[in-house]
Amino acid sequence: MTRFTIDYTPAIQQHAGIGRYADRLTRALIALQPGDDWRLFYVDPENRVPAPPLDQLARTTLRLSNKPWRLRVLLSTYLRRGQDQTIGPAEIFHATDHLLPHLAHTRSVFTLHDLTALKFPTTHTQLNRRFLQLMLPHFLRAADIIIADSYSTRHDAVDLYQIPDDRIRVVHLGVDAHFKPVTAISTQTVRERYQLPDRFILAVSTIEPRKNLIVLLEAYRVLRQKDPELHLVIAGKRGWHSEPFFARLQALGLTAQVNLLGFVPDEDLPALYSLAEVFAFPSLYEGFGLPVLEAMACGTPVVCSNTSSLPEVAGEAATQIVPTDVREWVRALEQISHDPVLQAGLRERGLRQAGRFTWEATARQTYAIYQEVNDTHHP
Repeated sequence: MTRFTIDYTPAIQQHAGIGRYADRLTRALIALQPGDDWRLFYVDPENRVPAPPLDQLARTTLRLSNKPWRLRVLLSTYLRRGQDQTIGPAEIFHATDHLLPHLAHTRSVFTLHDLTALKFPTTHTQLNRRFLQLMLPHFLRAADIIIADSYSTRHDAVDLYQIPDDRIRVVHLGVDAHFKPVTAISTQTVRERYQLPDRFILAVSTIEPRKNLIVLLEAYRVLRQKDPELHLVIAGKRGWHSEPFFARLQALGLTAQVNLLGFVPDEDLPALYSLAEVFAFPSLYEGFGLPVLEAMACGTPVVCSNTSSLPEVAGEAATQIVPTDVREWVRALEQISHDPVLQAGLRERGLRQAGRFTWEATARQTYAIYQEVNDTHHP
């Protein structure tokens, strides 16, 4: 029996999209192959325990913060000192968090979510950017197989690092089954909990430069002048370099009109999506763009950027526009909010599109890659 160890760090630390990937993939894998030897590895100074049934898995934990762990990985890579014992017993280690310890005897799969550190370096903190720019080439060379979240990300990896196509597999993410249209009765609790207005545009995103939320603020300022009853709600934690967003929010005089919910737990998101008149996702660059599919799965009309992986994910089910064109964002959001026929068409196409992406499919494709790595070393 092969021992599979998955880096669960981004999930235990509650890192938005990557954390959801690590958690949902792990759960789908153990449901798919319950008889295999599944183990968790994670770095967490608080030594938290994952929610059931993952709390029953064998796990190896490091009570370190991220900076010391990254330094340890960097030094072990350059000194060629294996960290196999650090991650615990494993024959295949799946690196889910853009970090692969140097392993002397353990085979590895590395998930490349995006290449923002190279394509949009100013959207990262300086320390994070330098670490990824320095170490990603090492991680990508060391992995037996690389998984990319999208064809867009695979293209970026081939283009920027000259990685052979045959070393990268594209495996799309899935949408949780609980993301579905929520009835008016069930949404009332969430409306009251977050004091939501009757009509609003929704964005679900960490507040950071790459998410391009300032453009959404600029568009909303124009929309509000035409439609004072339409509000803007943003759900997501404050991320790095968020100061310009808050400065612009204040300068536009929208502090009282824009509802900033902060982190919203998973169980509240389907109702939040369902309550929104339209979902806006103006991101400059995405490795995948999971919130777009989540909104579609809840029957919410979507307007998103036409860049990177988003056309691949949204297909023909969303209105796609240039992320930096404020005038086009105003036009698209205004049109959807006042056109019931367009809303209905986007809802129908969105539900169909979201239905094509499941975590079971993600797990099946990922497990096939594990088997491929295993077979390569055990002919």
